[in-house]
Amino acid sequence: MNIFEIILLSIGLAMDCFAVSTASGISCKELQIRSIYKMPLLFGLFQGGMPLIGFLISVSFAEAIDAYSHWIALAILCFIGGKMIYEDIWGEEDEKSECNHFAWKTVILLAIATSIDALATGVIFVSTPEKISIAVIIIALGSFLFSCIGLFIGNRLGKQFTFKVGVLGGLILIGIGLKLVLEHYL
Repeated sequence: MNIFEIILLSIGLAMDCFAVSTASGISCKELQIRSIYKMPLLFGLFQGGMPLIGFLISVSFAEAIDAYSHWIALAILCFIGGKMIYEDIWGEEDEKSECNHFAWKTVILLAIATSIDALATGVIFVSTPEKISIAVIIIALGSFLFSCIGLFIGNRLGKQFTFKVGVLGGLILIGIGLKLVLEHYL
């Protein structure tokens, strides 16, 4: 696998990070640096770390994880998306303005959900172990950058809408989870 292919792999893996970050940005009227840095940072670390873990534990365990990764991601994304919808419809106004989905616990769960599929990609590098370190760096940077861009775009879109954008963000997260399951079976 050459550098160009690793960059393409990075972009493909970063798409879930981009979509989740966009959904999170949509549902927050005001993004504050002290809370939003967590998402790109953890998405980059988890997306970059998972292929390394997949590489280290080799083919057998990565294949077992891949068999269930889509269901794990679906459960996490549906839980967080449902929570966002609930908070936007029935939550207090003060809760909505704080963007609770940037809490450490929530961001870690989102990072896990978006990076589980990256675990299996570590297997790709078993035959070329000299490329795993550069792949980890490129994948981590790609996910970090796409997450930053997604937050920015989502926040700009969220400011343009007057309807309950938390509902839209939650539906997007649930849709991403459903897409992961459908992709696994198609």
